[in-house]
Amino acid sequence: MKKLILVSLFVCLAGCQSAYYAAWEKVGVEKRDILVDRVEDAKDSQEDAQQQFTSALDEFSQLINFDGGELQDVYEQLKDQFEASEESANTLTDRIDKVESVAEALFDEWEDELEKYTNAKLKRDSQKQLKDTQRRYTSLVRTMRKAESTMDPILSSLRDNVLYLKHNLNANAVGALQGEFNGIKKEINQLIVEMNKAISESNNFISSLQN
Repeated sequence: MKKLILVSLFVCLAGCQSAYYAAWEKVGVEKRDILVDRVEDAKDSQEDAQQQFTSALDEFSQLINFDGGELQDVYEQLKDQFEASEESANTLTDRIDKVESVAEALFDEWEDELEKYTNAKLKRDSQKQLKDTQRRYTSLVRTMRKAESTMDPILSSLRDNVLYLKHNLNANAVGALQGEFNGIKKEINQLIVEMNKAISESNNFISSLQN
């Protein structure tokens, strides 16, 4: 019974996606245009993630340099930064998923439409363009997913530190967390490097589709 429900849901979702793309095509927006928009959205999320994780690092720095005042306030600010970072990561994952969804639909349609050509030369040219686009797209998604994967260990570390501070809200706890800072800083610096690569790939891919 559960399997039947899952299959039915998958068919419904697939149908909804098809209807979604069909509705846009009726007003002159092709899957190629939607793909460009979604890559741009993913790029924006990559930039947002860079800024958000950097803000979380800054907040962590303030924590370990805590020198009097309300420790509860510092804890709340770090907790807020962690939650904002988690939300930023989820948004990026969702947007990369959407890039993959429309790209798959675009390439399937392109493959199917190759069979409609009667001009052999035009068909060969279109096949070449398809292969080139797929190659660039594969590189783009690989870079995006690599950058995305750098967020998980940082979120895990931040979560651990937030929980530890929650359960030990005192100056000794702050001292115990000081050794964690350099590790998280290194991870966030690596995240920024990988995000920059993904942003550059995104710009190149968008440019290739618009030229």
